[in-house]
This record gives sequence, structure tokens and C-alpha cells, in this order.
Amino acid sequence: MIVFFSLRVYSQRTGRAPLTLLWTVLTFIFIAFAGWIVLPEKPLMLDLPFVKGLNMSGGKILSPEFLALTSGLVLYTAAFIGEVVRAGIQSVPHGQVEAARALGLNGFQTLRLIVMPQALRVIIPPLTSQYLNLIKNSSLAIAVGFPDVFYVSNTILNQTGRAVEMIALVMATYLTFSLITSVLMNWYNQRIKLVER
Repeated sequence: MIVFFSLRVYSQRTGRAPLTLLWTVLTFIFIAFAGWIVLPEKPLMLDLPFVKGLNMSGGKILSPEFLALTSGLVLYTAAFIGEVVRAGIQSVPHGQVEAARALGLNGFQTLRLIVMPQALRVIIPPLTSQYLNLIKNSSLAIAVGFPDVFYVSNTILNQTGRAVEMIALVMATYLTFSLITSVLMNWYNQRIKLVER
């Protein structure tokens, strides 16, 4: 946080736009790595798998259901999000890129300072829809037998017989996740919108 706010103050004072997020993340990673080395007892240990007899021991076992659900949702949603980002970048007029090159900006500076701020105004609304679709599509886990919210609610429903309460709880859960996502994305959309004078 100190790095983030000091870079923001530096940016406002000098008019130059440093890579605030990049330096903040790199500082966090450096401090975490240094703390991991310095501490006498490691806070995170890697449990590497090894062969023990005729079986594997150690490591983390991921269920086939979880892998099927994750890979399906990642591939499906990544295709749509990739298309949204591509359309947003292509919506920026080519003259803006030419003007940035004429000013002497390199490719990365052009993308960071000219193209992406304009493209984000087009990207954020459909990206919000894709995030909401991802939350709702996670209920497809029941098709592969992965115990998600819907699966657990069906188990409780079969044992207690309280159908209305269980469906209301599932609806409230999905509604809460959707509203939180919408609020965060709308806040970000308001933050980057074009301010007219």
C-alpha cells in the first residue's frame, strides 16, 4: 500500500504515469519471498509427490470432476472474454495509435497510455456480463458430480424435505455473488468513464 500511494503521489506531482500496479505487485512478491526465507518456520511448504511402493504419496490430489469443471469453464469463458477484449481494442480508432507513434511513444506506452484507457470503456460492460455468466455457469458442476452449492442443496433437500428453504438459499447465494460482482464492476466502470468538462 505504501508503494502504491507513493507512486500515485509521484504521478500526480510530476505528471508522469509510472507502472503503479506492476511495482506494487513486484514489491509485495519481493517482501513475501524475503519473509519466507527469513522466517525460522516456513509458512508454506511444498508437498511434492513421490513414488512409494506401487502407489504415489504426497502432493495434492485433484478430482476428475473438479478438473472437468475447471477446464470446461475456463475454456468456454476465456473464448468469450478474449473476443470482448479484442473487440474493445479494435474499437479504438487507428488514428490514435498513429498519433501516439508520432509523439514518440513506443508500443507498450501506446498500449498502456492511449489504447487501453479508451478500450476499457468499451470492454467493461460486456465483461461484467461474462463474469455474471461464469458465476451462473458454475452451477453446471452438478452435471459432472462436483459438490457445488446446488449439489449440496439437493443433498440437504433429499434428507430434510424442505424444498422451499433450500431453493431460497441457493437463490440468495447466487444473487449475492451476482450483486457483489455487479457492484464491483459498476464501480470500476464509473471510475474509468470519460469525464466531460
